[in-house]
Amino acid sequence: MAFEGLTAKLNAAFKKLRGKGRLSESDIKDAMREIRLALLEADVSYKVVRDFVKSVSERCVGQDVMESLTPAQMIVKIVNEELIALMGSENQRITISPKSPTVVMLVGLQGAGKTTNGAKLAGMFKKQGKRPLLVACDIYRPAAIKQLEVVGGQLGIPVFQMGQENPVKIAKAAIRHAQQHGNDMVFLDTAGRLHVDEALMTELKSIKAEVEPSEIMLVVDAMTGQDAVNAAQTFNEWLDIDGVMLTKLDGDARGGAALSVKAVTGKPIKFIGTGEKLDMIEPFHPNRMASRILGMGDVLSLIEKAEQALDEKKAMELEQKLRANKFTLADFYDQLVQIKNMGSMQDILSMLPGMGSMKNVQVDEKALSRTEAIILSMTPYERENPNVLNSSRKRRIALGCGMKVEDINRLLKQFDQMQQLVKQMNSGGKKNKLLSRLGGMKGFPGM
Repeated sequence: MAFEGLTAKLNAAFKKLRGKGRLSESDIKDAMREIRLALLEADVSYKVVRDFVKSVSERCVGQDVMESLTPAQMIVKIVNEELIALMGSENQRITISPKSPTVVMLVGLQGAGKTTNGAKLAGMFKKQGKRPLLVACDIYRPAAIKQLEVVGGQLGIPVFQMGQENPVKIAKAAIRHAQQHGNDMVFLDTAGRLHVDEALMTELKSIKAEVEPSEIMLVVDAMTGQDAVNAAQTFNEWLDIDGVMLTKLDGDARGGAALSVKAVTGKPIKFIGTGEKLDMIEPFHPNRMASRILGMGDVLSLIEKAEQALDEKKAMELEQKLRANKFTLADFYDQLVQIKNMGSMQDILSMLPGMGSMKNVQVDEKALSRTEAIILSMTPYERENPNVLNSSRKRRIALGCGMKVEDINRLLKQFDQMQQLVKQMNSGGKKNKLLSRLGGMKGFPGM
């Protein structure tokens, strides 16, 4: 995930300050040097780093330590506040036009993920009750129209295309089509290039002049670091963009683009792409991202992911079963499927406070799939009554899922631990006993 290296280096800098009763200017200077190096290694713009460190230093020097805070905590608090300010203070939304349809013009370099992430954005608004229309204005890249039709079909969103017609004519015709067919949002998937050139910008300016979009959304690849920031600056100079969508933040991007874009262009990051699946897009919240960078987690985003992925009806049914001590392997399987829908285990854990760097946690992303395969190899009766699983049944299940009998036994042991925990919770056991039992569950799939 993006920011892992930055998180580790910032936490190392803060660790050196712990235990100090009062901060000297020398302590602050040393800490700022490490923060400066950490940010530069994360590919943050030099000018942005210089201004950021200067602002943090000025606030730290002479700052009285609050009663409830140690000096290290004070610096963390200041750095957190400055990171939030650097990235834009609060989430910025897409401008919805008072006159339908709202036109969102998607621009960016080729390879940034404009087509796929534009469709993700349309899918997000569809879930909010909008009726989006995707428009194929990229007539140059081979299979660009087909790609848009494929992702549109997967999301159930109509796609308007006119083949190799002039992109300006396509955009104008698409808006008329939207007005006639009740589409209240139009997403224009425009052409990109491997690099910024005058022909591309002239075409984009013509589209902008003709359709007057409510929003010009620049899509940039976080993996390209400062190149993404440079592209954002150029596009902004030509088109006066309204916002930025950062893609591929689930990769090994160092994250510098997220910290530099707002400061360099003055335009906010509004959305981030967090994975390949078509629902893996999130509104960008500077305060939550700052918390994740500092290893303090992002509980609000985790809750929102859970609300989207978890079935409320199944959750209520599960609660009743838990209260009645009737938790079965079938229920366990349902929970695994819903957890997988939330994203990778490493991503989920990174949103928990204190788990940002996760140096001591080994995550096996394939463990959930292996557990799922074992349970699916059982009969419905065996899932409801795991106590009937004798040696011959276990051998049959192992053959069916390509695992070993030892793997079946390990799963059953983990499941037994979960049942014991549920019983203890229902019987009102003491808190320290509950925590002790949780500590013994390190073998849970994926951990």
